[in-house]
Amino acid sequence: MNVKQKILESVGQQIVYVRPVAVRDLPDDIRSSVAGAEKVYAVHNAEGERLALVHDERLAYVLARQNDLAPVPVH
Repeated sequence: MNVKQKILESVGQQIVYVRPVAVRDLPDDIRSSVAGAEKVYAVHNAEGERLALVHDERLAYVLARQNDLAPVPVH
């Protein structure tokens, strides 16, 4: 894994983590904006800061790549 990270850093990409999040675990203000969904996907940086929440897993990966980030899944 360290080798992969060094390779990504050498081409200017930072790793971000994509993970599913149950809507019921989100704060009330965010939960109300995703009404009808049971699960959303969060994109987090290496420090654990949430950068984005999206409805679709594929969109999370596209969003990361469009911002020159290297997404990896977290289960």
